[in-house]
Amino acid sequence: MQTDTAKVEIQPNHVEDEKPWKEFMRAFIRHRSALIGSIIILLLILIAILAPVLTSYEYSARSDDLNQAPSAEHWFGTDEMGRDVFTRVIYGARISLWVGFFAVTGSIVFGSFLGLIAGFYGGWRDTIISRFFDILLAFPGILLAIAIVTILGPGLNNALIAIAIINIPTFGRLMRSSVLRVKEEDFILAARAIGMKNSRILFHHILPNCWTPIMVQGTLSFATAVIEAAALGFLGLGAQPPEPEWGTMLSDSRPFIQTAPWTMIFPGLAIMLTVLGFNLLGDGLRDIFDPRMKQ
Repeated sequence: MQTDTAKVEIQPNHVEDEKPWKEFMRAFIRHRSALIGSIIILLLILIAILAPVLTSYEYSARSDDLNQAPSAEHWFGTDEMGRDVFTRVIYGARISLWVGFFAVTGSIVFGSFLGLIAGFYGGWRDTIISRFFDILLAFPGILLAIAIVTILGPGLNNALIAIAIINIPTFGRLMRSSVLRVKEEDFILAARAIGMKNSRILFHHILPNCWTPIMVQGTLSFATAVIEAAALGFLGLGAQPPEPEWGTMLSDSRPFIQTAPWTMIFPGLAIMLTVLGFNLLGDGLRDIFDPRMKQ
């Protein structure tokens, strides 16, 4: 008697791990603050790029309409020299975003490198670098920036350098603390055990695992850099006339705050929206990357 045996083919249940970037995008879209902040930033970037298309005026062009109120011809009015405020505000977005990007990028590069060396090697290297950070942090940031610009001379590029320098300790100390935590992990000890070079451990294993807090802090520091650039411009140490920098525009409009308040309101709103956008994005990224917030 022959018995039919049913062949049951068991197929393995393939459960693919979700790619990190897909998980990040899903969490990012669900996070309202991060989404609103990114929309504000994208709009500012588009405005900065499309500035020549959005207005028919030159930001330094003068007219006989001095301190004219907002109208169909001049949406944000004109300033004390007859220049179109709307044109100067949207061109000012280019300067603020440019200063913020390069200043924060420079402070991230130098600060992270110094923090990486200090945290990984320790010893005398850690002592020297940490004392350097302490010296920079001993001064209020804006006062140190003013001192640096005073030495280098007023100007947009020198203001950028000053802003980058005063933010180096922030990223350096953050990177150092992250490295001290990561270098004691088991996978780092295993890499040492098999004789992996320090340079490979640093840049292939430690740095990728310390990058998240740096990225979050960089987003928040971008907002700070915009305020610092505006403060230096307000004091006459940043962008020089006729460059349409928001802080410089606020300084020029002080004598006309009662007679032509729009010359101060619109640059102030531009600074506020820029800072708000980056703060919302930074807070959102912090919540997304923090495991305690994923509940």
